[in-house]
Amino acid sequence: MRYDVVIIGSGVAGLYTALALPTTLKVLIINKSYPWECNTYYAQGGVTTAYDDADIPCHVQDTLDAGAGMCNTQAVQLMSEHSQGVIRDLIERGFSFDKDDEGHLLYTKEAAHSRSRILHAGGDATGRYLHFFLLRQNPHPMLSDTTVVDLLIDNGQCCGVEVISEGKRRLIYADNVVIASGGVGSLYEFHTNASTISGDLQGICLEKGIELESMEMTQFHPTVFVANTWARKLLLTEALRGEGAHVVDENGYRFLFEYDPRGELAPRDIVSRAIFDYRQRSGKQVYLSCEHFESEYFKERFPNIYKSLNDLGFHLPKERVPISPAFHYAVGGIKTDLSGSVPGVKGLYAVGEAASTGVHGANRLASNSLLEGLVFAKEAAEAILKKSLISCQREFIPGDEPLEIAGDKEKKDALRKIMWDYVSIVRTPSGLQAAFDAIERMLQSGVGKLLRLRLLTARCIVESAIKRTESIGVHFITQGDKE
Repeated sequence: MRYDVVIIGSGVAGLYTALALPTTLKVLIINKSYPWECNTYYAQGGVTTAYDDADIPCHVQDTLDAGAGMCNTQAVQLMSEHSQGVIRDLIERGFSFDKDDEGHLLYTKEAAHSRSRILHAGGDATGRYLHFFLLRQNPHPMLSDTTVVDLLIDNGQCCGVEVISEGKRRLIYADNVVIASGGVGSLYEFHTNASTISGDLQGICLEKGIELESMEMTQFHPTVFVANTWARKLLLTEALRGEGAHVVDENGYRFLFEYDPRGELAPRDIVSRAIFDYRQRSGKQVYLSCEHFESEYFKERFPNIYKSLNDLGFHLPKERVPISPAFHYAVGGIKTDLSGSVPGVKGLYAVGEAASTGVHGANRLASNSLLEGLVFAKEAAEAILKKSLISCQREFIPGDEPLEIAGDKEKKDALRKIMWDYVSIVRTPSGLQAAFDAIERMLQSGVGKLLRLRLLTARCIVESAIKRTESIGVHFITQGDKE
């Protein structure tokens, strides 16, 4: 099996990369489960775009401000300058964003944005609509229920991937490999991610000596309904707060203003820490109140949240919903340049949440994620089309290390609890060291390859957090010992 391009992942970044590659190339998309089990499918809020050319400097500044001085300014500028172009491309291909009665695009505002510049589709189902649209547009074959277990690299050249498919280990050769596999959500006990998002590819990169960047920057969404039995918890989009929902305690008190004058519209790292601290300090339950919304408008604007919570027994918008922060987004990832190329490995690219372009710095601005996936996917595709194709000549042999062994499930669950308890919203040196020691013990105890990849990624997050001794952005560290 030999291809010009193999794309790992079928979310927005992977599919938009594929869409930008002509059918004259032999392209294969690999996904771990079924095509729609990815973070794009669950994205609610929308896609950021500079409202017009005059808004580009403001969008750039908002992104830089949210990133707390750690953004790559050149990457942020590129993303904002290309934002209107990718939106036009989607519309010209037939994608429909929500519009008003006169046919004008509807823009909404989310936390830390200085103006309304976020487009949405299906009310609160932007990711789902965009994902289905890109799947329908995709002209290339797709291999589902297939897990990538290794990158084939020889003398600084990526030659393809090793996968497990239909119970067998197979080699798929490719002149270019694009990693669009998403972040690390399943490493945490409480998260909003698809079940397939577990940091496998980041672990493979660590095995190969490929640099990961800013891995300590893990973003927690402040408004999540976690009181369900599913691994993935129910996200309550930031657009709710952008349009007037309040965070309150059980007495209806809007305590966020004690922490930041922007209240509900403060950046999500500030809101998450405020909720965490207030619950610990007061012992009170925290809720999201949508009581100020008119019922019919709420059902039309947020139909999926309305249905999901109604099915769980909550009657929105008149009833408050108990909330908690949960892991949401990996700000850091596989280090790339502005074309998505991975330094030091020819033919290897990373896009979307798996990558670290430097756009997000220490904290991702709300709804910049889908935009980043679109813009840098197109950049990666253009870089592939411009380069001279050099095929690898070496033949590889599939590995024989067991992928799973007895006891892995229990250790995987233990890892998720360790990461939530010690490497989440508020961190301490002693907690991080406890997490590192526990992960090391698991690595030394003997585990299957898939769990080892998760453990390597988790250890990298912890090591990065230990090295950064001062709080910045989503990385908040205090000297007080964890109780």
